[in-house]
Amino acid sequence: MNLALFDLDHTLLPLDSDHEWGEFMARIGAVDADSFRKANDEWFAHYQNGTLDPVAYLEFALGNLSRIPRQQLDEMHQQFMEEVVKPAILPQAVALVKKHLDAGDLVAIVTATNHFVTKPIASHFGVEHLIAALPELDALGNLTGKLRGTPTFGPGKIVHTEAWLDQLGHTLDKFERSYFYSDSQNDIPLLERVTDPIATNPNDKLLAHAQSRGWPVLNLFADGHVQ
Repeated sequence: MNLALFDLDHTLLPLDSDHEWGEFMARIGAVDADSFRKANDEWFAHYQNGTLDPVAYLEFALGNLSRIPRQQLDEMHQQFMEEVVKPAILPQAVALVKKHLDAGDLVAIVTATNHFVTKPIASHFGVEHLIAALPELDALGNLTGKLRGTPTFGPGKIVHTEAWLDQLGHTLDKFERSYFYSDSQNDIPLLERVTDPIATNPNDKLLAHAQSRGWPVLNLFADGHVQ
């Protein structure tokens, strides 16, 4: 059995689910549109530039979710899936995940986006295992606005992936082949740890790094072609 890890946003999805969730909340009137969009865009720019403070961002994102009862949040997310996420999912992304699942690989999505936003997306791809930022929940399942543990961002993806594998009785180094697909320079730490790092729809910084290291480049959304 091999290991196949996938980043989510701009890797399997041609969008950023966290940012799009914020835009969706603003569009349906769940938050003040003008002030929220300004803050949401600023956080997204920090993420793209590699200057994001993941704890501060998650406190912002989860704080907004904590103001809404869980049942209402779940109903909003169903609408989000139907209107935003599902129409954006491309068949070549589904096929890539399915290829690894059909091969009997241990498959997980490893994302810096929080578990509430990403769990239904991972399920839609048929992926059971999701490593994502964990929101704290109260006794009724409502989000408190706080983060459980450390962010699944940058080197944090290694920490959480290793902890998950340990729970399953595995270690990262014991797999004959371990794949990680990602688009961002933020994921270079985990990309450096696997046997088969694959720069997938890479941004400029990751593309330059991948080319210097001789890593394959997968343009999944263009033509599914590996360079």
